[in-house]
Amino acid sequence: MQPALLMLILTSVAMSAIAQLLLKMGVGGVRADGAGAGIAFLQSPWVIAGFGLYGLGAILWLYVLARLPLSAAYPFVGLGFILTMALGVLALGESISPIRIAGTLLIALGCVCVSRSIA
Repeated sequence: MQPALLMLILTSVAMSAIAQLLLKMGVGGVRADGAGAGIAFLQSPWVIAGFGLYGLGAILWLYVLARLPLSAAYPFVGLGFILTMALGVLALGESISPIRIAGTLLIALGCVCVSRSIA
């Protein structure tokens, strides 16, 4: 795989993971219920930033998909699970169990296997 394409994949995945963090931060402070909560969510600067980052990441992802087979590109989305979990621990103080760590390592191993199978 070309290094430039790999960097675009990793950037897109990282943008998606960071967007998840921003969305979580945005909805964490909302104390409304029902339809009011939905409106409050959409007014949060963190939620707006999260959606914006998702959009930019999606544009990068489209560029990647135009240049790689879907079956080669999509497994890298699994890296988003790893990065999102790490962000949850580091930025939000979430705790993780050994079984969650093991599952995350299996995802990482799968991504390595797929990347090595691409000519």
